[in-house]
Formats: sequence, C-alpha cells, structure tokens
Amino acid sequence: MFTPLPQSQDRMPGRESELNPPAQHIRPNYRGSGRLAGKRAVVTGGDSGIGRAVALHFAREGADVAIVHLPMEAEDGQQTLSLLEAEGVRSLAIVGDLRDPAFCRQVIDEAVAALGGLDILVNNAGIQKVADDLTAVSDEDWAWHFDTNVHPMFRLSRAALPHFGPGASIINTTSVNAYVGNDSLVAYSSTKGAQVGFTRALALQLASRGIRVNEVAPGPIWTSIQPAGFGPIDPQLVADMGKSVPLGRIGQPSEVAPAYVYLASEDASYVTGQTIHVNGGMPVNG
Repeated sequence: MFTPLPQSQDRMPGRESELNPPAQHIRPNYRGSGRLAGKRAVVTGGDSGIGRAVALHFAREGADVAIVHLPMEAEDGQQTLSLLEAEGVRSLAIVGDLRDPAFCRQVIDEAVAALGGLDILVNNAGIQKVADDLTAVSDEDWAWHFDTNVHPMFRLSRAALPHFGPGASIINTTSVNAYVGNDSLVAYSSTKGAQVGFTRALALQLASRGIRVNEVAPGPIWTSIQPAGFGPIDPQLVADMGKSVPLGRIGQPSEVAPAYVYLASEDASYVTGQTIHVNGGMPVNG
C-alpha cells in the first residue's frame, strides 16, 4: 500500500519535486477517448498535485490546456508543460499571483488569445495553514486564505463568462473539509465552504445559458500541500495522513482527476450545481 514518508516542506503551496515518494498524476494505462477533443481549458494550480493531474487527463482526452502557477513554482510548471507537450496538445503556462485582480483578467485574456477561445475553467489553486486554536489565526492568515482560495474563483469565472458558450463548464476544487470540518484548518475549511455556496448559486444563474458549474471535493490526496501544511507541525502527520479513512490510505491525484474529465465532458451534460466526493469513503452530507 502506498505510504508517504514523514516529511516537511518550508513553503506553501509546496513543491511537487520534493514529494517522497513521488505522486502519481495519471495512470500508465489511462487511455483517452477524445472526450474533450477540441476543448480549451484553463487549470489554476496546474503545475502540481491535483491541478497537474487534471491538466494531463484533459490533454489525454484531447483538450488544449493553459496552466496557471506562481513564479516560485517554475520548476514544477515546466515539468507539467513537458508532460502536456508529450500529449501532443497546445499548452502554455501563465505565471503570476492570482491574488492580483489584474492578473486574473490577464489569465483569461492570454488563454483565449493562445488557444483561440475557452470552454473549461478549473478553479483549483489553493493554500492551507494549520492552526489548532482560532487565536493562532492572524488577520493576515485569514485574508491570505480567502485572497487565494475564494476571490480568484470569482474573478476568473467572471472574466471567463463572456468567452463561454452553451456546453462550457466551470469546475471548482472544494474539499471534504467543507462538509465535515477540520479543527486544525478552520480558515481553510471556511474558504472551502464558500466555494460550495459559490458553485451552487452560480450553477443556478448560468443554467439557462447552458453553462454548467460543478465541483469536486477531494479527501486526503498526496500533493505537496500536505507536507507544506502539516509537515512543519509534525512530519509524522504527513506519513499518517489518510489512515483513518475507510479505504485506509491517502489518495493519488490520478484517482481524483477523472472526476474533472467527467464534469467537463458531454457525459455530464445534465449535471450542474453538484459535488463529486473523492475521499476514500468518508461519510458526508451534501
């Protein structure tokens, strides 16, 4: 069974290249079937983790993909671009900080110009900071969570809408923590709850235009956000992650990304305002 080693990383959202052992982003036997052929997608946080996995699955299904990442994630971003190029699709990296409203507009403008349009937006980029007591959450930390996890989702979606036609899709990455809570991640869980509300309300607003809005709620998944978030508290927490869920282990990005393919494809043409829970069997309501 896959088990992470005890480890820590010194910055959020962390480095894919430092994960030990490495994560699996796409199964070697995953075969695309053209489910997203001709589609054009933006994936934020696409340099690593779930974002990289989603970008690779989209590409294997025939979509052209623009990934978005921070300047400090250049090494991971270049690795993802190399993997996308090997899939034979058009791809590009748009580098900057999504906390900047102007950069959010730039992301959509650059993607549309490079890809010739836009059909899919995946709002995936996010951060978390562990705090076991609410008094340890500073105003700056609270704002950092919302400025990173919530506000770009709104700004990118708003900027993308003029380019969307019927059949377009917005997919947001929320979390099991929005549904079950996490006493060490109050700020993070709060942003994930906000994403749920945004997804459901926007789905209702855009339904008449044939634009679908859905979300994926992962449980513990082996990405760099785990050793960057929990590792500084106790590296053993990283190694133990996922052992308490019914399936008894942490999940791989390759096990989450197919849910995004489904939601982006015509297979989900009658699905909007919904959540796919990929969490190893953790019971949730909603």
